Amino acid sequence: MRRQEIAEQVATLAGPIALRLGLEVVGVELVGAGRRPILRVLIDRGVGAGVEDCARFSEALSRELDLYDLFADRYTLEVASPGLDRALHRPADFARFSGRAVAITTVEPIDGQRRFRGHLLGLVNGLVDVRLDDGREIRLGHEQIAQARLVVDEAELRQDLKRSRATGKGPADRPGMGTGTPHAPGAGSTATHMRLGVSGE
Repeated sequence: MRRQEIAEQVATLAGPIALRLGLEVVGVELVGAGRRPILRVLIDRGVGAGVEDCARFSEALSRELDLYDLFADRYTLEVASPGLDRALHRPADFARFSGRAVAITTVEPIDGQRRFRGHLLGLVNGLVDVRLDDGREIRLGHEQIAQARLVVDEAELRQDLKRSRATGKGPADRPGMGTGTPHAPGAGSTATHMRLGVSGE
């Protein structure tokens, strides 16, 4: 089974688990070479998923994966929340982060340019609307975007910090943290250790 097919099946299994825990799966990928690939699952919630969210989700997903024969070899499950400079993949992401600074790379050049920086204005008739730093406004179809990522803005970061303090989230629960657990294929695989780390898309 190809890696993309495995990732898609994991996403199908992970979605209902996340929903039960009040979370959302925002990305699944299978990366790494050799006999122990890394299954990386990114989760989120409205105020940002913390370490405890990642741990609960990881445990539940591990039990579910043990019921299915998706992996021929050992693998490592990593569950994390997106970092401050998170990648934007789905149309809903561009709507959710309207007003935030963003860096976008297009598939093909537009007026001789492929890299753009500005602020998201949301979605207009299904198109990603961006006000560029030079004052221009562009609208892009999702298929035109090769890569899009939030840009960490100092002022926005201070606002996020104030919101985090208001909701009582501590530094250990900041977005971008997660857990990693090695697994053997087949039922009965158990966690041998848990570590904290910054997610790297």
